Amino acid sequence: MSNTTLQFDFRVDKAAKTVFITKEFNAPLPLVWDAYTKKEILDQWWAPKPWTSRTKVMDFKVGGRRFYAMVSPEGHERWAIQKYTSITPKSNFKLFNTFADKDENVDPEGSDWDLSFSEKNGKTTVTIVIKNESLARMEKMIAMGFEQGFTMTLTSLEDLLTTLSQRK
Repeated sequence: MSNTTLQFDFRVDKAAKTVFITKEFNAPLPLVWDAYTKKEILDQWWAPKPWTSRTKVMDFKVGGRRFYAMVSPEGHERWAIQKYTSITPKSNFKLFNTFADKDENVDPEGSDWDLSFSEKNGKTTVTIVIKNESLARMEKMIAMGFEQGFTMTLTSLEDLLTTLSQRK
């Protein structure tokens, strides 16, 4: 099935300081869930090409965290921390995301991410709601190319899921 038939929506609500993303994948829910929650799969897609993702620490549990860098082809690292605040297996997890330096000194502001997963007819839909602590932070993310970068990242996930599905 071609990618053009899969749902994709990216919407910014500045008044609510919130980004809404909905993406449908032609893959079963357990595989998509694993792609978001297992570092060995996450690191294969969680960065817009040609950047790569490198997870230093990942403890996917409530109160746990993922500390990772997006790495440019030249080796420039952009670190971030995701702290898991809620997990309902195979249906939803929430996290607090903030940028950091390599020593885990965090930026003063971050964003709350709420990721929901549902499956229908063998396709999995992921709905992501990102609420920023300030409009300034959200505008900075948008200026950094978040929409284009995250769209590229989700395309990488779509390609990876196709590959992984074919192996099963």
